[in-house]
Amino acid sequence: MPIKWGVISTANIAQKAVIPGIKESNTGEVVAIASRNIDNAKDIAKKLDIPNTHGSYEDLLEDPTIDAVYIPLPNHLHKEWAIKAMEAGKHVLCEKPIALNAKEAQEMEEVSRKSGVVLAEAFMYRYHPRYQMIQELIESGEIGEIRGIHGAFTFNNASDKENVRYKKEWGGGSLYDVGVYPISAARMILKEEPQAATVHAFFSEEHDNVDMMASGILEFNHGVALTFDCGMWADFRNQLEILGTEGRIEVPSAFIVNQNETDHFYVHTSNGTREVKVPYVNQYALQADALGESIQTDVSLPYSSEDAHLNMKVLDACLISAEERRRIEI
Repeated sequence: MPIKWGVISTANIAQKAVIPGIKESNTGEVVAIASRNIDNAKDIAKKLDIPNTHGSYEDLLEDPTIDAVYIPLPNHLHKEWAIKAMEAGKHVLCEKPIALNAKEAQEMEEVSRKSGVVLAEAFMYRYHPRYQMIQELIESGEIGEIRGIHGAFTFNNASDKENVRYKKEWGGGSLYDVGVYPISAARMILKEEPQAATVHAFFSEEHDNVDMMASGILEFNHGVALTFDCGMWADFRNQLEILGTEGRIEVPSAFIVNQNETDHFYVHTSNGTREVKVPYVNQYALQADALGESIQTDVSLPYSSEDAHLNMKVLDACLISAEERRRIEI
């Protein structure tokens, strides 16, 4: 039986990426969408061919036909509605960052455990096969020992001053929005947690004093570090580089997938440069299938709610470091 999904909110990310991804998946179907404006829900449901609509989030959670919910609400509402959904017996895919801080993420993790439901953070890029390919390449020794990782995710949306990304109390800012990508990627690739964070940021008075640009370093074991930058008032970049003693891996489009040749990555060694071609797949569909298979077969998710909690611990340290301009041990 397919996993029947409900969507809490008509956010753009839901309409443009996650709902189409679930519909393309092998395990799921979207059966309902909720908005506090029922007319809005009906318009989106008609546009995306979703059979049922609800005029409140509570009504959707009371729908007994729904197995799982996707939550693309503003960051400050993640904890509240994820917990309500889990207490209603629904599995949850929650947009990143999973919460506003590690304490909230831990509370959500505990509810997931007690309720016996799946809770996952929506880092879609992790489910693309290229990261398994990159991991296997690293383990083969082709680039030698890892000496460092650099990641960048920036874009310029600063003119849209009413955007929820620019509301501090709602969890706005570039670290929350895009900095989480290189941070989570480094943790995934190195398979360990950083020991300390140092971050310098530009806080904009025009944008409710959220961090519009941040540059940082995370200290891992053996002298390895992630250096990263993230921003919402800068030219677009979406890159990852893994530097080894014998070579390096360059991922030009590290977190966004276009399902064409721009998704490939490159290996640079003393033998030259080679392009590694990756499958043209929908990473949102793969994400939905990972959750669907976990729900259907009770196998563990590749990335658990504990991983989301640990990622928030790192993000907490980054935010404190940026605000207080000092190194923070994790």
